[in-house]
Amino acid sequence: MEIKIRRRRGYIAETTVEKEVEEEEQPLSPAARLFHAPEFNCYIISVVGLKNKIQPDVIIEGIKQTLIRHPRFSSKLVNNLNNNRQEQKWVRTNVVVEDHVIIPKIETQNIKNANADAFLESYVSDLTTIPLDTSKPLWEVHLLNLKTSDAENVVVLRVHHSLGDGMSMMSLVLACTRKTSNPNELPSLPYQNRPSSGSSSLKTSSRCYARFFWLVMVLWSATMLVLNTVCDALEFIATTLFLKDTETPIKGDFRFRLSTRKRMCMVHRTVSLDDIKLIKNAMKMTVNDVVLGVSQAGLSQYLKRRYGEQEESKRNSSNIPKGIRLRGALLVNIRPTTGIQAH
Repeated sequence: MEIKIRRRRGYIAETTVEKEVEEEEQPLSPAARLFHAPEFNCYIISVVGLKNKIQPDVIIEGIKQTLIRHPRFSSKLVNNLNNNRQEQKWVRTNVVVEDHVIIPKIETQNIKNANADAFLESYVSDLTTIPLDTSKPLWEVHLLNLKTSDAENVVVLRVHHSLGDGMSMMSLVLACTRKTSNPNELPSLPYQNRPSSGSSSLKTSSRCYARFFWLVMVLWSATMLVLNTVCDALEFIATTLFLKDTETPIKGDFRFRLSTRKRMCMVHRTVSLDDIKLIKNAMKMTVNDVVLGVSQAGLSQYLKRRYGEQEESKRNSSNIPKGIRLRGALLVNIRPTTGIQAH
């Protein structure tokens, strides 16, 4: 009887250890492994402006109380060989926050507001060429005692894209903040329920006509959904095999940039959200439509300027190629739950 009890206890202890090991080690998702590919090593760089003086001790203590409690920010990347196959896992580790907080020495006496903005863009550009240390969790916080045209001090957060996407990082950063009126509560975000686009189509005088119209719309929507899905799948296969984008100044070579450590320039512009909303209301569209249209117009003007420079140098009016194939990826958040999550 005692032997059975001991075996049972040993089984429970062994199961507990296995669960702890599973919690300490997590395999990388397919998307995370893609972000660690040599030709697609991608980072998320966020620049936050502050209106008060930076207090490093307060920021370090705040990171200890919030950020490193997240499993991805307290885990390092480990590469193992299992049956001649490389396995990548997240392994929990003890985080020394001071090793992740960088305070560069900046001579602010000779830097004015205009030069400070250029210095900040150059500083962020240099971060794109310096890989993160894989012996510790893949994130850094840079505290810049630099007065720009928009802020008194600047904080730069650099996170490897395998830790999460933009929406998850925004939710995480907001979850680390609290209300100034009540330090124990999370900040509240406005939430608006969008009305259904098909609810107004049924408001007709004839009920039979409404049902017939609803049935036609459902069949048409289902047919277009299947057709668009098939076309997108065929286009994706063709793009993978032979249908490549046109060689333009926009199309870059990531392998060449990584092999030569070519410097990438980061430039940003601040636009007014009220202006975007004004265009949205005038054109009866969404904010995403306006931002996408502005981006398309900017890329178009950039191509015209670049090909115009080549045209002047070669004095050939036919230098601009026709039928340029240029595609971009637009990332959309499809999570059903919006706002800040406490856990």
